Amino acid sequence: MPKILIVEDEAAIRRVLSKILKEEDASYEVFEAEDGRQGLEMVQSQVFDLVFCDIKMPVMDGMELLGAIQEQYAEIPVVMISGHGDIEVAVQAMRLGAFDYISKPPDLNRLLNTVRLALDRKQLVVANNRLAKKVARKYTMIGASQALEQIKSMIDKVAPTDARVLITGPNGSGKELVAHALHSQSARAKAPMIEVNCAAIPSELIESELFGHVKGAFTSAVKDKAGRFESANGGTLFLDEIGDMSLSAQAKVLRALQEQKIQRVGSDKDIKVDVRVLAATNKDLLLEIKEGRFREDLYHRLAVILIDVPGLNERKDDIDELVAYFCEQIGAEQGAPAKSFDKKALAMLKSFDWTGNIRELRNVVERLIILGGPQITEQDVRQFAQK
Repeated sequence: MPKILIVEDEAAIRRVLSKILKEEDASYEVFEAEDGRQGLEMVQSQVFDLVFCDIKMPVMDGMELLGAIQEQYAEIPVVMISGHGDIEVAVQAMRLGAFDYISKPPDLNRLLNTVRLALDRKQLVVANNRLAKKVARKYTMIGASQALEQIKSMIDKVAPTDARVLITGPNGSGKELVAHALHSQSARAKAPMIEVNCAAIPSELIESELFGHVKGAFTSAVKDKAGRFESANGGTLFLDEIGDMSLSAQAKVLRALQEQKIQRVGSDKDIKVDVRVLAATNKDLLLEIKEGRFREDLYHRLAVILIDVPGLNERKDDIDELVAYFCEQIGAEQGAPAKSFDKKALAMLKSFDWTGNIRELRNVVERLIILGGPQITEQDVRQFAQK
C-alpha cells in the first residue's frame, strides 16, 4: 500500500492534492505536513514511497527538506510543488535530485502520471538496492583466521590503487572473492567488473572474447562485436584461470597492458581502453614459464602484487563461521529456517581433509542440511558427509 506525504503550508492545496490521490487509487495512504520541519520528522518516523514538497514554506523551506531527504533517504522520490514564479528554483531542485516538479494549480493528468512514474521508480530503486546487498553478501569474505586477516589487510592496501594483482591458490579457495573485494573497494567500484574464465573458453575463441571482432573476421562473425576489454572500460577485468590462456592470446593481453589499447580480431584499428586487470590461477606460473606454456614478460606485468589464498586446511579456524554463514544462506535459498550444527559436528568437520576447499565445505553443509535433523549432529556428519 503506497504511502504518500504532502508537505505544503497552504491547507487548501493539501486538501486538493489529498482528494485527487485518494480518488485515483483508494489504496494510497496520504499524509499531510504543514511545513518542512514537520515533513522531515514524519519522513524520519515512517517509510514513505513518495513526497510532494512545496518550495516556499515557513520554518524549513522545500529546498532544505529536499536536501535532507536526499542525504538520508535518497531512495524516496520527491516531487516539488512550485508557483509560476518559482520555475527557476524548481529547475534547481531537479538538479539537486528532485524527481519532478508540479506547477500550481496542478494539472490532473500530469499529476497522476508523475505519481505512477515516481512510485514505479521507488520500487525499482528498492529492488536494485536489495539486489546489490545480495550480491555484496554473496562475495563477503567469511572468517577471522590469521591467514584471512592477512589477505584482508593486503586488500585494504592494494584496492585503492590501480596496481595489477595476481591471485593464486587452489581451486575452491575463494580467489574470486578476493578479486571482487579489490574491485568493490577501488575507485572503479561504480564501473563494471567483467569476469572471463579463460579455462572455459576454447583457445580458438579466446581472442575474440577478450578483444572483440569485426564482421567477416571469421566464418561466424556476422556482425561487429565488442570484447571484454571494451566492456570493462573504466572498470576492472578479472581474468580467472589465466594459466590456461593460449600463448597467442597472452601476447595480445601483454600488448593491451603495455599500451592500454587493443585491436579487434580482423581489424588493424587501435581502440584505447582504461582497464585494471586482475588475474587468478591455481597453477604454478613459474613452472609454466619454465615449461614454455606461459610468457615470463606477461607474468611480470600481471604480478605487480601477489596475493596467495590459502586452502581451507590452512584456515580451519574459519570453519565455524563458514558453516553458520552457509546455513543462513542455504536456508534463505530454500525458504526454510536456518539449521545449526552442534559442537561435535563442527569438530568432526574440522578433522576432515578439505581438498576441495570452501566450495567442498559448502556442498557438504548443503547435503547435511537436506539429509540431517533439525540440528546437525556428529552422527549426521558421520552418516552423510561421505569424507
